[in-house]
Amino acid sequence: MAVEPAQEAVEDLPDEDGAAAQPASVLARPRGGRLAPRLERLRYPFLVYLSSRVVYLVLAVVVGALQHWSLKHELSNWDGQWYRRVAGLGYPDHVLHIQSTLGFFPLYPMLMWLVQHTFICSLFVAGVLVSGVGGFVGTVLVQRLSAGWWGEEASRRAVLFFCFFPGSIVFSMVYSEGILIPLVAGCLLALERRRWLVAGILAAFATAVGPTAIAIIPACAVAALIELRRRGWLNPRALKALIAPVLAPLGIVAFGVFLWRWTGDPFASYYAQHHEWSEKANPLALVTLVIRLVTESHFTGLFLHINLNFISGLLGAAFLFIAVFLLFRTRPRISPAALVWTLGVGFLAVTSENVPPNPRMLITAFPAVLVVAYRLKGKAFYRLMAASVVLLLVMSSITYVGTALRP
Repeated sequence: MAVEPAQEAVEDLPDEDGAAAQPASVLARPRGGRLAPRLERLRYPFLVYLSSRVVYLVLAVVVGALQHWSLKHELSNWDGQWYRRVAGLGYPDHVLHIQSTLGFFPLYPMLMWLVQHTFICSLFVAGVLVSGVGGFVGTVLVQRLSAGWWGEEASRRAVLFFCFFPGSIVFSMVYSEGILIPLVAGCLLALERRRWLVAGILAAFATAVGPTAIAIIPACAVAALIELRRRGWLNPRALKALIAPVLAPLGIVAFGVFLWRWTGDPFASYYAQHHEWSEKANPLALVTLVIRLVTESHFTGLFLHINLNFISGLLGAAFLFIAVFLLFRTRPRISPAALVWTLGVGFLAVTSENVPPNPRMLITAFPAVLVVAYRLKGKAFYRLMAASVVLLLVMSSITYVGTALRP
């Protein structure tokens, strides 16, 4: 019988005093009744996310024991060492012509420093806590976005694939994507709900996390233009949409102003990344990647020496192209702002000579990951998850130790 849903659907009728009478279901609801459903919605993403973090932790412990690496060195491998230096030592007061902390944006190290001094812990622990908590927040927001685009059932598949995607290792390491992804996901959700000030503030914080975040600026601009076109170019309510794209660049601008005062050059971070970290844009970066794969691979006896980052980048590029194709073919479509973000991050990845579309870049362009989970159902989705978990185990075990494979 459908008695209860019918009762809940009854419209509120005014009582004798003119106030709206409350349905019986509302009057009977205990204190905290509105909070309980919200906590219930958090249970599934929390359990999935927690399960994925346990897998990463167990893997790190096992691999560390076999390779004689400490957990601290594993989880702060690669860029994590540099973020710890930024949080602990800050930036040099002049431009250096060697690799330095100038190549890293400030917001994530600032949060590490804040957590360290709040909870009296090491910078390593602070970095993992910030990334881990941020990863959970990002997972919840990813579920909200997916549910809005494709429904609740699809959002559960999206969360599962998101948490066990190989790129989710960044939520268990000292890496800034742990705050970049929730900030961007929150911004996209705010744009969809036309909360322009919230979207602009989140975007501004995002652009203080890393250079990849600049893709959120055109995303905010597109959302604002659509709102202006829908309501009218001179409509006062529509003009509020311009708040988001105006605020979005403030994070990177503030960092530039700081570098100008501190080092004398507002582009000190760009120079460090471009010259000392070999971060260069090249429209033929993927072609260059194939050429380097062929020319730099060689045999030593029976063993083939090959750069795994080249393989990871090429496989990631194939995944990205397929995912973008699916985004355009899928109905209903994601929001225009989310599409612009995905295309922006994808463009930065496929034109980068140093950071191709590896799993970390793919999960940053998270709608590309989510749409694959949405399109595959049943046995196809189970096969996708099995392949993803296998790649997660293999790739993460290499990433945690040594320098053979970047996150």
